[in-house]
Amino acid sequence: MIKRISLFFASRKSWTLPYVLFSAVFVVIPLLLIVVYAFTDDNGTITLSNFSKFFMHQEAINTFVYSIGIAIITTAICILIGYPAAWILSNSKLNSSRTLVVLFILPMWVNILVRTLATVALFDFFAVPLGEGALIFGMVYNFLPFMIYPIYNTLQKMDRSYIEAAQDLGATPVQVFVKAIIPLSMPGVMSGVMMVFMPTISTFAIAELLTMNNIKLFGTTIQENINNSMWNYGAALSLIMLLLIAATSVFNTDDKDNSNEGGGLW
Repeated sequence: MIKRISLFFASRKSWTLPYVLFSAVFVVIPLLLIVVYAFTDDNGTITLSNFSKFFMHQEAINTFVYSIGIAIITTAICILIGYPAAWILSNSKLNSSRTLVVLFILPMWVNILVRTLATVALFDFFAVPLGEGALIFGMVYNFLPFMIYPIYNTLQKMDRSYIEAAQDLGATPVQVFVKAIIPLSMPGVMSGVMMVFMPTISTFAIAELLTMNNIKLFGTTIQENINNSMWNYGAALSLIMLLLIAATSVFNTDDKDNSNEGGGLW
């Protein structure tokens, strides 16, 4: 009996059981419930009325489009700031200390709500009005580390032989950066895009705090419907958002595959 128990715990597959159970209870079952609620009404009858309600509700569509716009702007700014920061952190000539890396990554370990409340306090101290500008600033501030880290990690693990080959072929530093470094770092960039775009489009706490609830994002709309016990409509909106995130994930995967297959420097 003892031997059987030891063999059971020695098996690597047994260690995945807690993860499988956790995923089933907290991921799979909630997703199934969202699908069930989205395609049923209050009486449990199968219907598409929840989705037709969304497409006939102009305010909900405007909020959805606006949220995508905010997510795109936030992601673009994070790339513009995050890529140079990741490049500096990964370059031993520019950054010889690991302390700077830790300082950039440290905000990832702090709760987003805490960081947002700190931002609100900072804006209040300097008498900066809350609104759309504050919202974008808060989004970038909260999600910038999630852009920096995957790009930094990719740049750190990059095969330097491609860069050396480009230099041997007489490429200028700009050509090396554009033709070699950027294509090789694209998997990290796309991972960063996913890690910024997905939470930006689904968050509601940041918008509520940094706009005094004057600007509504799609996540806020979902929250309001669920809080008002409109479970079916809220589930339909959640499913629409999940489909958008899934489509972004598929695009991200395809782009990674294309960047990995594009072998030549020129």
